[in-house]
Amino acid sequence: IGGGPAGLAAAIAAKQRGLRYQVLEQGALVNSLLHYPPQMVFFTTPELLEIGDVPFVSPYENPTRPEALRYYRKVTDAFALEVAQYEPVLGLTVKPDGTFHVRSQRAHAPHRDWIAPAVVLATGAYDVANELGVPGEHLPHVSHYYQEPHAHYRRRVVIVGGKNSAAEAALDLYRAGASVLLVHRRAALGESIKYWVKPDIENRIKEGTIEARFLTQVIEIRPGEVVLAPPGTEVPPPPELQTVVPADAVFLLTGYRSDTTLLRMAGAAINEEQGAPVHDAETFETTVPNLFLAGAVIAGRQSGRIFIENG
Repeated sequence: IGGGPAGLAAAIAAKQRGLRYQVLEQGALVNSLLHYPPQMVFFTTPELLEIGDVPFVSPYENPTRPEALRYYRKVTDAFALEVAQYEPVLGLTVKPDGTFHVRSQRAHAPHRDWIAPAVVLATGAYDVANELGVPGEHLPHVSHYYQEPHAHYRRRVVIVGGKNSAAEAALDLYRAGASVLLVHRRAALGESIKYWVKPDIENRIKEGTIEARFLTQVIEIRPGEVVLAPPGTEVPPPPELQTVVPADAVFLLTGYRSDTTLLRMAGAAINEEQGAPVHDAETFETTVPNLFLAGAVIAGRQSGRIFIENG
């Protein structure tokens, strides 16, 4: 379940060992990569993106998103992998004999039922955003995903977050002519920001072309403005601790987590503190026999520690 790099790698391994298998993907092939910003450059080098021992050839030290999409299409074709796209899984249950009943359905089509002795969940950690839980979070001008900058030319944009996604979006928007304010709860940007991005964003903040407010949190989002306050203040904070800033668009780039819905359907144990499935660190088997994990789904809310090169 899941047609990203980890799911495709599992499918290749299954095919090479003569197993009957089926990949079910709710969106397009490598759907998470498809929804990355078009101009994104990977942190990693090409060989660490490889699956199935198929070389990833790139002229760049850090490959681009279009290159990765092309690579995974070619690998899927080279192995003639059985991948059903745009077919989300609606149900995952364990039958009395220990086999799995998987129900999937494409749009405008009858559902399909699959019976399998084993299931690999490779659903990633990009579909569920870490929400702030503040009023106005779901207004039309607010998004947890960043795509392209052009629509925000000469507009006032607030970005919430302090890691790679926030830093790259801030730079991209600034260079496209947006007025950018970066808001982060902590005292400084995250240390894990890509080594070529970190000095760039820090210099832009230092020179004032990108405004940054550290030790600051969002209290409320309203049409056209955002209310800020120091972290840990009571909600609502007293007026003297509130700052209202204008915002034509707001990007809440505060990370993502894996979706545990199917795991819970199957009865797998979840570490509620981490939002992650309990599993054997050697075999990646969950607490449900023959229900396995692959890739970033194991990380729960700590999605930053499992990514494409080590998933």
